[in-house]
Amino acid sequence: MEWETVIGLEIHVQLSTQTKIFSGASTAFGAEPNTQACAVDLALPGTLPVFNENALRMAVMFGLAVNAEIGKRSVFERKNYFYPDLPKGYQTTQLAEPIVGPGYIDIETEEGGTRRVRIHHAHLEEDAGKSLHEDFHGMTGIDLNRAGTPLVEIVSEPDMRSAKEAAAYARKIHAIVTTLGICDGNMAEGSMRCDCNVSIRPKGSETLGTRTELKNINSFRFIERAIETEVARQIDLIEDGGRVVQETRLYDPDRNQTRSMRSKEEANDYRYFPCPDLLPVVIDETYIEQIRQTLPELPDARKARFITEYQLSEYDAGVLCADSAQADYYEALVKQTGDAKLAANWVMGELAKNLNQQDLDIRQSPVSATQLAGLLVRIKDETITGKIAKQVFEILWSEGGNADAIIDAKGLKQVTDTGAIEAAVDQVIAQCTPQVEQYLAAEPDKRGKMLGFFMGQVMKLSQGKANPGQVQGLLKTKLDALLPK
Repeated sequence: MEWETVIGLEIHVQLSTQTKIFSGASTAFGAEPNTQACAVDLALPGTLPVFNENALRMAVMFGLAVNAEIGKRSVFERKNYFYPDLPKGYQTTQLAEPIVGPGYIDIETEEGGTRRVRIHHAHLEEDAGKSLHEDFHGMTGIDLNRAGTPLVEIVSEPDMRSAKEAAAYARKIHAIVTTLGICDGNMAEGSMRCDCNVSIRPKGSETLGTRTELKNINSFRFIERAIETEVARQIDLIEDGGRVVQETRLYDPDRNQTRSMRSKEEANDYRYFPCPDLLPVVIDETYIEQIRQTLPELPDARKARFITEYQLSEYDAGVLCADSAQADYYEALVKQTGDAKLAANWVMGELAKNLNQQDLDIRQSPVSATQLAGLLVRIKDETITGKIAKQVFEILWSEGGNADAIIDAKGLKQVTDTGAIEAAVDQVIAQCTPQVEQYLAAEPDKRGKMLGFFMGQVMKLSQGKANPGQVQGLLKTKLDALLPK
């Protein structure tokens, strides 16, 4: 039987407010455990929450960015459950009247088209604390610094049909929230976390299968792998005569498997009721329009501009605009070098390769846009070749400095002296008699490709410093001169 995958995501975005959603405690990451949880976060007797208006503003910004209805009246409710990292015994959240209503974003599919993913709603809530399982001699420690940090939980409709589409949707949400500046997008630190609801059904069926929820996945790569693993598990289970049970599962990236965590709760198990300590939040059209006027250029609009302004392909523009910091880095390069294509090649090529190898975000790049621009300018003015440029880049990456100083110190300037290049060309031709004979015997339309061998030999002899254009011109002239008249 042929199966169809059905996926919906719940993405938790930690908002970049300075203080928590209902208290004045700091939201800064990395403090000593339990040093940023105040009496309000712990719900000590006599304390009352005060709503952080900045969290509201950020939620409205997100809603406008995803073409959503904005709730002019939203209500906070208590979601009751007992867990060690939830000090109050309930989570203050929104259910019946969230701040952001139905919206949508468009993603690119594997087939090259687009798919519209509907957003059911997005609501404000407070984060829980964090359970720490390491270095406690078999016990679990609780850090409540995160308790009360404002979140927007973005709930999609089950509109995605593959793991790649789910990852593309998550990347698009990431690009939007980082562009808006409402979240730093650092998934390793938990700033953005994803729950994946996954089910399968016979292809062509309109009936949804039983879903499982994969909890707290914190990278795009793991989103893909976790969904693919869970889909394979569900297919094997059904085809072996079993049935899928609605439950929450955890993904183990080391073993690349999902395992059961708990049976999936229904909403009524949480005993939601309106929070008696918080009034409904009421806003008007003027408030919404004021926020709309502050929105920055969004990823789709920026991508369209990159295509028209910088003559980039749709693919290149999409890659560069997938992260706001990367798009900013790229534009800084273009302004300093005046070469949009060369800048794109280096950001998506050598820079991306080094960032990926060391698992770094572009914000953590050891090579700044100004440093890389200095290198690209020297490629453009033919001070160095592209091959030498990669050597300079590696030094910039590991040691810092600037391209000009490295080029001078290492003696890497491109050789443009015609006499020196001609001597190297003559030497290669003299040493490569069999290849010269093959060139002379080849059909005219095939000789161009054969020049590559001789080019490589001359560049090797010159340690990559010879001007490639001059080398190619001299090689062709000298080799063609040997052809029979």
